[in-house]
Amino acid sequence: MSKVKEERVSGISRASSIEEIADFWDTHSLADRWDKTRDASFSIRATRRRRVTIDPEAYGQLESLARRRGISPETLVNLWVVEHLKKGRKARQAIQRRPRTRAAS
Repeated sequence: MSKVKEERVSGISRASSIEEIADFWDTHSLADRWDKTRDASFSIRATRRRRVTIDPEAYGQLESLARRRGISPETLVNLWVVEHLKKGRKARQAIQRRPRTRAAS
């Protein structure tokens, strides 16, 4: 018994691939097809980001290093912070594992 592959077609564009959908919307406006849409509800669980100010001179050096690595300055800072925190955690764990010596009285 052979299974027939069901072709999936998008709603408005009637396209069957992402490329066809892109081609369709490159030449059509949603404004002309608004009546064919339907309401959608969804939730987004985005992680809250924090901003940290960096000295402009330090940022220039950071930007240069990041460019040489082919990454954004933000990515490089995140990598460094995570690396530093891991080293700190390992150092604290090593200190906690050391046997305590008693001072002579």
